[in-house]
Amino acid sequence: MVVFFGIIHSALAQDPSDDTFGKWQFRLRGIVVAPDESADIETIGGDASIATAVVPELDISYFFDENWSLELILATARHDVEAVGTTAGDLDLGRVWLLPPTLTGQYHFTGGNFVPYVGAGVNLTFFYGVDEGPVADDVQYDTSLGFALQGGLDYMLNDKWFLNIDIKRLFLSTDVTVDATSALNATVDADVDINPWIIGFGVGIKL
Repeated sequence: MVVFFGIIHSALAQDPSDDTFGKWQFRLRGIVVAPDESADIETIGGDASIATAVVPELDISYFFDENWSLELILATARHDVEAVGTTAGDLDLGRVWLLPPTLTGQYHFTGGNFVPYVGAGVNLTFFYGVDEGPVADDVQYDTSLGFALQGGLDYMLNDKWFLNIDIKRLFLSTDVTVDATSALNATVDADVDINPWIIGFGVGIKL
């Protein structure tokens, strides 16, 4: 968090009269969302298994100067969820959609067609569109606030268009309540760490 606000402070301190760069940048990526999941499941034990998803992602960046920027990352993904290795066996907990808008402060290393960058920030993850699956009567996921780290590379094709490779790590946890009264005569609480790696490739434009 200190690093993130330090980035913002440094960026805001830049000379606003320097407008030789494009202030706005847009990217469209295809991303792989690969959870690095684990869980502490009460009563029945076991662990969580959350499937990888492949989805589109849009991001919008504002540049304070050639090096410093803020980026808003927008994507949503649906994941299959299981509780595995429990005392009741492997339990299919259906599917859930994740919407994790993420804001990162970035530093770009300029000086050529290859423009690497690093970033850090925060994400707020909403869970929606829950399909409980065949076992649970209801599954509830708590909204989560977490941190994000990022690294990537832009390759400039010309003054406006570029290709992009990007890797992010979200530190994302949620409290889950599974009402399995019909199947197990129990309600089960779990603390689930999702912590996905997000790997993307796409194209962008500077304006």
